[in-house]
Parts: sequence; structure tokens; C-alpha cells
Amino acid sequence: MDLLKPAEVFRFFAEVNKIPRPSKREEKMIAYLEQFARDRNLECQVDEVGNVLIRKPATAGMEGCKRVVVQSHMDMVCEKNRDVDFDFEKDAIRTEVDGEWLRACGTTLGADDGIGIAMELALLDASDIVHGPLECVFTRDEETGLSGAFGMKPGFMSGDILLNLDSEDEGQIFVSCAGGTTATAEFCFEPASAPQDYFFFEVKVKGLTGGHSGDDINKKRANANKLLVRFLYDAMGKYDLYVCDIQAGGLHNAIPREAMAVCAIPMADKENIRVDWNLFAADVEEEYRVTEPAMVFELQSEQARPKAVDREVARRLVWALMAVHNGVLAMSQDIDLVETSSNLASVKLVGEGKILVKSSQRSSLLSARRYVSNMVKAAFELAGAKVEVGEGYPGWKMNPDSEILHIAVATYKELFGRDPKVLGIHAGLECGLFSEKYPGLDMISFGPTLRGVHSPDERLLISTVQMVWDHLKAILKNIPLKK
Repeated sequence: MDLLKPAEVFRFFAEVNKIPRPSKREEKMIAYLEQFARDRNLECQVDEVGNVLIRKPATAGMEGCKRVVVQSHMDMVCEKNRDVDFDFEKDAIRTEVDGEWLRACGTTLGADDGIGIAMELALLDASDIVHGPLECVFTRDEETGLSGAFGMKPGFMSGDILLNLDSEDEGQIFVSCAGGTTATAEFCFEPASAPQDYFFFEVKVKGLTGGHSGDDINKKRANANKLLVRFLYDAMGKYDLYVCDIQAGGLHNAIPREAMAVCAIPMADKENIRVDWNLFAADVEEEYRVTEPAMVFELQSEQARPKAVDREVARRLVWALMAVHNGVLAMSQDIDLVETSSNLASVKLVGEGKILVKSSQRSSLLSARRYVSNMVKAAFELAGAKVEVGEGYPGWKMNPDSEILHIAVATYKELFGRDPKVLGIHAGLECGLFSEKYPGLDMISFGPTLRGVHSPDERLLISTVQMVWDHLKAILKNIPLKK
């Protein structure tokens, strides 16, 4: 990574990726930031929930400028390929250059939002960058609950302008975002005895593209959970099928890449189920031939399991999973952007008598978000599940009079000879919560190009880091005086 440019940013990115920082377990990252500030004699604060703020005085002649908050989040999504031996609690992320891209070796890269952290550290460390009064803020637990932004009290930040470094397309400046929530359905049952003279088998879908459950929801990527359930629904209609285990999907904010179930059917239907599986795989491969070129379908024999999910509960579970909405529900009437969506994130047998189903709903309209959450809730309640919908987080409404947006657009055009795109995003940004706690804060969000975020395919387009770094420095140089 030593040869990558800008060297100062990639140096700190390498440092960040040595530090384990799973969501809700960012203590080592917090300690690193505190020591970083002490080593440079910079003022540092840590609030009650673990957010870190480091202040840097203005450079000479810029003392009267508006105070700028530069912000990113400390945590990262921890996903890996099944065949990779890696402990996110202990191990450093291993990176490799792949042509124009930087990626990790079988795990998430952590550029979401480690590259934002690296830019903030490079700003704080530099002696040759022109800027006004500066606050660098590092929030915790953005990925699994936004608890850092939720828990931040008004007054922790004191800036007039906020630059969020958590966007994923260079050349795009984001000025609004969707709000979101999660719904958890709990199916409880008394395990049934599985007939031991049946054919036990495991079906697995893997190798899917996956991605961010908001930003990538409109890209016609397959949801592994939905594919698995499609097959189980058909098989239940044809055979005397028992479901013994199901482990499908992962994080609530990721499109599921893998799904597995262990089932049993009469021995006489052993070859028929194999034929059905092959035919099903061929149909799905045709449906997703463009977006899922690496999709893999596996069916293999399994040892007999003593217990199975109660038959009636299994039937209602599969029917509900078939019925519940997944994907885009509505497009915005104002701009070319997804307005409302839902992602069927995970279906997992927990212990002996419980199956938990998690899904996430997003919308730029609070009423629409409530509608889709209630739609999902109703589907699972009809199936007999106990459903809990989280409080959620708010969206961020565009400010058409944003001063920092005009500065960002003008400096981008001066640097690169073209206008950036000004957009909203169908994903949750902490800006939504900041807009509630700091209603006068003028905000934009931007960042280098990332692909495959929230999956082991996460990668960072190296050339865009220099572009964003240059743009960030130009914005800071052009911050107006405080009135």
C-alpha cells in the first residue's frame, strides 16, 4: 500500500485496518484515536456512547471562518467467505491491489468507512493544509444501529458545516438520504421427531453478488434467502418434506449472498428432488444471468437429524417468506431514486425451538416506511410469528439553500472541469440524525468509489481517493467567514 496515492491517506488507511473494529466493539479504535490526539497535542473528547471528537485550530489567516465538522464512522461490516480463516476481533485486514482496485483477501475491506477515517487522520496530521477551525468526529456503531449518532447529545459538535465522508461514488455529492428500520419475526415451536428412514439432504445457494441493502437494492441482484424459499415452497407442495435446519443470510443491511437448509423427504423421492433442484437452478441462473454470474447451487446428502421444525410452523414460515415483500416497492416521484424498499436479510434456526427472521425497510418518506414495515409485520403475524419493528432512524431532507453545497460544486468543477452530480441516496446516513439534533447544520456527503460494500467483494477504486482528497482540501480552503 506504500505506493498508493495520496500516500498520507493510504498510510493511515493501513493503520486503521490493523485495528479490529466490528460494530459495537470499537474500543480499540477509540483508544487509538485518543492516543493519536495526545501525540499531536490536539483536544480530544469521547462522549457517553463512545463517539470521538478531535479539534484542530485554524491555520493562520483562517481563524474567522465557519467551523467545519469532518465526520466518518469507526465501525465496519464484518463479512467473510466461508472458506477464509479470519477473526474480526483480532486479525488485521489483509489487502491486495487488483488492477485499479484495492480489495481485501476474502473479507470485507473496511473502506466503508475506514477510508473516511484515514482522510480525517491525514487532515489532523498535516501541517500544509489550509483550513478554518476543524472538528474531526468519529462515530461508533453506524452499521448495525446508528447508536453512536443516536446517542450523541446536542452540543457535542460545535460546527456550522458538516462534511460526511461515508458516500461511495466519486463525482456524486449527496444531500439527502432515506430513513430506515428493522423488523424481527420470531417463530417458536416444539421440535418434532424426524423420520429416520427418510432421505436427508442439504440445499445451498451461494456465490451471489450481495451488496448494500439500500444502495444496491435496485440492481436486480438475487436474494439468497428468497431463492432458497422458492425451492422449499415448491418442494412442500410435492413431497412430505421436513425442515431440520435453516441458516440463511446475515446482516440486516446486506443483500444475502448465501442460504442453506437441511431437509428430509421419503427415500422414494430422493432422485426426484435432485431433478427438481437442477431444474430450479437452471431457471434461476437464466433469470439472473447478468447480475449473478458466480451463483452456485449445491444439493448433497446429509446424516439423519433426530429433530425437525414442527410441520405446521415450517409450512407457515415458508409461506410467509414467500409472501413477504423483498426489493424495491416504490420509486421517487421527484427524482430517479428508489423511494421505498425492503430486504429479507436473514432466516436462522436458533437453538431447538426458535426461528428468527430479520428484514430491513427503507424510505425517504416516513409514512411509506411505516407502510412497508407494517406490510412485512402483517405477513409474519398472519403466519403466527411474534414481530417487533424497531424505532428506526430518520431521513435527511435536502436543503435547497445549502451554502456548502454551492462551494462543493464550484470547487469540484474548478478541479475537474465538470459538474458533480447532486443526488439523494437510498441508504441510511448519519446526517439524518444530525439534522434532528443540529437543525442549523449545513451538510453534504461525498467519498471515493466503492463497490461490493458489506460483502467480501468490497473494493475501493484507488484513483478516486486522490480526487476526493483534493476536493476535500479545496472545500476546506474555501470555507466562508463566520457572520
